[in-house]
Amino acid sequence: MQDGCFPDKNLLNSFEGISLSEMDEVKLMNRTDTKFVFSRKMVPELFTSLSPHYRILDVDGHRISRYKSLYFDTDNLKFYTDHHNGRLDRFKVRIRNYVESDLNFLEIKHKFKGRTDKKRIKLKQIENNLSEKSVNFIDEILGTQVSVHSVLWNYFGRITLVHKFEKERLTLDFGLAFEWQENSKTYSDIVISELKQEVFNRSSPFYALMKKSLMRPTGISKYCLGTIALNKNVKGNKFKSKVLLVNKLQNL
Repeated sequence: MQDGCFPDKNLLNSFEGISLSEMDEVKLMNRTDTKFVFSRKMVPELFTSLSPHYRILDVDGHRISRYKSLYFDTDNLKFYTDHHNGRLDRFKVRIRNYVESDLNFLEIKHKFKGRTDKKRIKLKQIENNLSEKSVNFIDEILGTQVSVHSVLWNYFGRITLVHKFEKERLTLDFGLAFEWQENSKTYSDIVISELKQEVFNRSSPFYALMKKSLMRPTGISKYCLGTIALNKNVKGNKFKSKVLLVNKLQNL
């Protein structure tokens, strides 16, 4: 991740800060998610409009948090395929390293009928080979024994905005990069945003700005995008329009 992918400090400093402990009141582990993808060129105007409504997560002076994620799937990529096929009850499994704090969590996201429920446990380190504790946690959350292994690295920087009055968070991911074995792909000129709300609300300032800019929700996950980018043989026809949008924005 190169710093040139991120907004300049003046834009970030235009927001009032919020600490990690204050943000705990808006954890939203069970929520609705609405995703948008847009060009990084939109960010200055967007942030100017958002700063009166949101506070920005500030951790020891850092307003951009760096993440490193290792995704897991089955031999036949069941988690990817369930998403591709539009299954309403599906999972994603990853270990995420929060770079600045050097914390590691095994995280499982369960998507069910439009809501997202996230469960996680703390780990001492990223596990390329899952420990017995991690395997048991995955089996418990999935409700069955599933054999998974690591399949994809993902890196990005994140800005987190928290609505001043509503139970709403907005994450904006920059400098997206994927890597597996000898293959890699970087998307330096796009932003993947995720509006996280307790109850879906179209009056959100961010949602209203996206609508005004004629930006429609684009529900592609980073895991699926990376899987398509690095696997030529993977089935991806149902994601074709979204991948074309990402590539178009990347080349603006």
